[in-house]
Amino acid sequence: MGYTGTERRRHSRASGRFIVSYRILEEQDNTDISQTKNISLGGMLLTTNRHFERGTNLILDIRLPFDPNPIMLVGKVIESKEITKNLIYDTRLEFLAVDDRHKKIIGETVDYYLKK
Repeated sequence: MGYTGTERRRHSRASGRFIVSYRILEEQDNTDISQTKNISLGGMLLTTNRHFERGTNLILDIRLPFDPNPIMLVGKVIESKEITKNLIYDTRLEFLAVDDRHKKIIGETVDYYLKK
């Protein structure tokens, strides 16, 4: 059963599978590649292969259809929930800072996928 409470998100969230590479901010190596489940101007839901503690900062390189270059962002983990024991986690992230150019690209992507 889905959530039936009041919507608290400030930004519309669009379903979409986009390639993302991610690593913990403080680590230089240990980059992994996955895909999003959804994205908004404020953050994203990402499938990861490990659990992350709330508040962990991740460096993200995401490829979106309205820009040929990957977008580099920093996201803070809001929640990392185990989906398949010791294998798959749904990790919710809040973007910490997004410049105007990348906000426009993310916004165009969200708008496009909401209309599909």
